[in-house]
Amino acid sequence: MYNDLGISSETIKLVEEAEKDCIEQFRQVDEACNYNSLKVLRAFHKNQVNESCFNSTTGYGYGDYGRDTIEKVFRDVLGAEDAIVRNQFISGSHALTVCFFALLRPGDTLLSISGKPYDTLDEVIGLKENKSSLISFGIKYKQIDLIDNDFDYEKIADFLKNNKVKVVEIQRSKGYSTRKSIDLAKVGKVIKLIKEIDESVIVMVDNCYCEFVSESEPTAVGADIMVGSLIKNLGGGIAPNGAYIAGRHDLIDLAGERLTLPGEGRAVGPTLGINKQLLQGIYFAPSVVASALKTAILASRVLEKMGYEVEPKYNEERVDIVQNIVFHDENKLVEFTKGIQEGIQEGSAIDSDAIVEPVNEPGYTDKWQVVHLPKVHQLNYLVMGQ
Repeated sequence: MYNDLGISSETIKLVEEAEKDCIEQFRQVDEACNYNSLKVLRAFHKNQVNESCFNSTTGYGYGDYGRDTIEKVFRDVLGAEDAIVRNQFISGSHALTVCFFALLRPGDTLLSISGKPYDTLDEVIGLKENKSSLISFGIKYKQIDLIDNDFDYEKIADFLKNNKVKVVEIQRSKGYSTRKSIDLAKVGKVIKLIKEIDESVIVMVDNCYCEFVSESEPTAVGADIMVGSLIKNLGGGIAPNGAYIAGRHDLIDLAGERLTLPGEGRAVGPTLGINKQLLQGIYFAPSVVASALKTAILASRVLEKMGYEVEPKYNEERVDIVQNIVFHDENKLVEFTKGIQEGIQEGSAIDSDAIVEPVNEPGYTDKWQVVHLPKVHQLNYLVMGQ
């Protein structure tokens, strides 16, 4: 059957062999999916999600019952005291920015203990000069790099004992780097260390790409506040945009007033017809994340058998849905990406005429692989190569 679709018998054999190697990993993914699906269902029941939640508001968005219910659902699913979930968040980077400006004041110190964050935060923080950055407002930024894919516990302890830090930021996912992503055990260990030294420090976790990969989230190990994008895991591929911030009630109130305006905060924000998609997204998110994980696991094994350098390997613990393929050569990356176009994109039901080529993308220092749709528009297709 697959031969009729233009797939070679060698490729079919390679994939079938790889599938046999991944059986145990697939079983573990299914277990997490089942647990998280029940967690979502329980949150729907507890908060009495009903058809009226699908209604929409415009204008100021006062009294949006569906919006408020969605935030309660996310709160319970993520194990937090409170949550703000809005389509007014443009991206995960935007939600992170709102969180930074909500929690930090001039003279405060932001400490990243997982190395440099995403490129899109360079101008937010002020690593790259920008008159609207945190640094331009008198907020200090310090950074402690990881050691062997773990926190530098000794250096973190020393810094906290000798400096007053307002917010500690942890980026769990490797994102666009080649380091390993950070599991919850390590996050919990470092939060315990931080709180023992200074209980007032706010621990903020960038949880993008990580939700529903395991059975719990950073709040379960002591995080005060966490941020994620609905364009990724919890949107289930259905939410058209948006993000969430979840954590302590007082911190979520601050985030709400920074997103909208002081005095109104979370009481405003029209949903513009998005409520049903957000509820559908989080309802299907456990199975969508599971599918993404299985695809990444299988791809990792297939590519490893073909001689590629991959991280994580198929049988390593998964912390997020990101799969690295390291080429060490831009030309090889472009060639591989064009192979995806020829082998997959041309067979896609949508955008089958797309052409892949590297271009510059706003907010990033490296080139992205972009799908160009002749005479129409362009879409981001693959993350940039290192």
